[in-house]
Amino acid sequence: MSLDSPSLGEEWQQDKSFAPSLAFSQQANIQDVDIYAKAEADSEGYWADWANQLEWSKPWDTILKWNPPHAKWFLGGQLNVSVNCLDRQLAQRGDNRAIVWEGEPGDQRTITFNELAHEVRKFSNVLKSLGIQKGDRVTLYMPMVPEAAVAMLACTRIGAVHSVVFGGFSADSLKERTIDCGSKLIITADGFWRRGKIVPLKHTTDEAVADCPTVTNVVVLKRIGEAAGISMNEGRDLWWHDLMETASDDFPAEPMDSEDPLFILYTSGSTGKPKGILHSTGGYLTGVYATTKWIFDIKDSDLYWCTADIGWVTGHSYVVYGPLANGATVFMYEGSPDWGVSDGGIGKVSHAQNTDRARFWEMIERHKITILYTAPTLIRTCMKWGAELPASRDLSSLRLLGSVGEPINPEAWLWYNEHIGKGNCPIVDTWWQTETGAIMISPLPGITSTRPASATRPFPGIVADVVDEKGVSVPDGKKGILVIRKPWPSMLRTLWGNDERYKQVYWSKFPGLYFPGDGALRDKDGNFWLLGRVDDIMLVAGHNISTMEIESALVEHPAVAEAAVIGREHDVKGQAPVAFVIIREGHGLDSSNKESIAALSAELKEFVGKKLGPICRPEDVIITADLPKTRSGKIMRRLLRDIAEGRLLGDTTTLADPAIVASLKDKYTSDES
Repeated sequence: MSLDSPSLGEEWQQDKSFAPSLAFSQQANIQDVDIYAKAEADSEGYWADWANQLEWSKPWDTILKWNPPHAKWFLGGQLNVSVNCLDRQLAQRGDNRAIVWEGEPGDQRTITFNELAHEVRKFSNVLKSLGIQKGDRVTLYMPMVPEAAVAMLACTRIGAVHSVVFGGFSADSLKERTIDCGSKLIITADGFWRRGKIVPLKHTTDEAVADCPTVTNVVVLKRIGEAAGISMNEGRDLWWHDLMETASDDFPAEPMDSEDPLFILYTSGSTGKPKGILHSTGGYLTGVYATTKWIFDIKDSDLYWCTADIGWVTGHSYVVYGPLANGATVFMYEGSPDWGVSDGGIGKVSHAQNTDRARFWEMIERHKITILYTAPTLIRTCMKWGAELPASRDLSSLRLLGSVGEPINPEAWLWYNEHIGKGNCPIVDTWWQTETGAIMISPLPGITSTRPASATRPFPGIVADVVDEKGVSVPDGKKGILVIRKPWPSMLRTLWGNDERYKQVYWSKFPGLYFPGDGALRDKDGNFWLLGRVDDIMLVAGHNISTMEIESALVEHPAVAEAAVIGREHDVKGQAPVAFVIIREGHGLDSSNKESIAALSAELKEFVGKKLGPICRPEDVIITADLPKTRSGKIMRRLLRDIAEGRLLGDTTTLADPAIVASLKDKYTSDES
């Protein structure tokens, strides 16, 4: 299918749309259907209106200074993130729940805004006592516990720049990120629970810090206790609880310039070392505050669960900063979605005894969660496990659903709508990046009619377009490359220590336009359909074919639970599609019978060929028990491409289970032979 073909997405566009109910629309935070036009007419004034809803200790004098590719927002203004997330909430919401937390073994805590503010002020004094000053970098390597939010907010209170490293990353990954930003302090825990096992954070930290000359102290939270078996390095390592015991809870917040750095978050590039995405204070907070309020329709009465880890930008923006700046109540969960509550108490869980694929839905029922924001990967996994599991629980508290992380295929969207939302919950399918800071394309649930697999329209104030390889806008209905035409408040300011790389990666392909690296299509109604990474668009015999297009076709087959497609180099065609698929449980495939596997593979090839045309027919279909995924749930198609093309494997440090790659490589080799 060529770049100028109008057919991509036609089947999706023909699906009926899902309008919000009258009851939902009448109570929605945004009901003005003209908001897009108003934002377009005066974008700077529009963003200034949002910023004015925050608390500033000093007003700004210039809304935007745009010197491509560098933007500065709300110049001259001063504010503090922790003040906006905590202090300004206390008068009306002090006794409201800020965080409801549950650990994997079943332990629970509820923290009010008053209590959270108390802990943040104390830990701010702890940071100062350890010599951390405004502008210093602090690395967080923590589990999904409330203290992670406390540490982040305390950094913002004193003006330190935090760099959160996902707790599943290796010692080398932690070391590389810590050295790159020059952190003086690492905040970690003795460990945390994941599928009944201890993840040894402190041991990993010790290994990393041995080669980090700038680190002077390590603060350790006691999550596991004696079972973690850790050792403390005298003079360097300090217990969180010991430091907090004597810390004062009086700490006036540091006034921060709007453009002062807020945090660094590293994201992997396709090649080279991780990129340190740098976000600033005023613009970032404006973006996450606005998008949380309108996209999630957030209210004081909600219990909102974003399932992301704080190690990812979704955890920054939509677990901590966006919800708390809106005074919302956040639910946090430590462990695996298919792990049961321990009968034997903390530390006594058993892998064999505690697998519980209904745990996710049981927590929604028990806590009466109202908003759920999760990844398509998890939705497809739950599809694989069966609709009877969510059906066994009362999910009637849910009123809004969200999707994040990668484009969601139509079947998963429809399953989510039917089996989780019961047809009563608007679905906000969101597109954004670590670099954008906040959601860029999404329905507004009170006014947007949604369509399965479409992120619909750019958020008001965001100017997106679809262009060809020359940067020229393509007609509606034709696929191309997504770009952002105007600066927005929450955009990254640069890459830490490497402004030239920032310019090259994001601004060199189309000068003056932000290039996120994703393919897209805009239909005749102005809805955007995200097609995945541009490098996931294959050139097959001169035709551009989206890997997501084939994946979506595959998962429509009743046998397929999940699929990942890559383009393998081909002597004649240039590239040929290769599909890796997971089969639904209960399908009846005899995985020990090669003839049975070969027959299903052939059937799937023909299924795609008939559905999308012969050019899209996969050359190979590999049936597998699992796919290589990062710990955030994204499929690492780069590794699948390495496997299919017989190359040495690239970096696998971010994988949830690196053994999957080896098994896939062995299977692919044996299948070829």
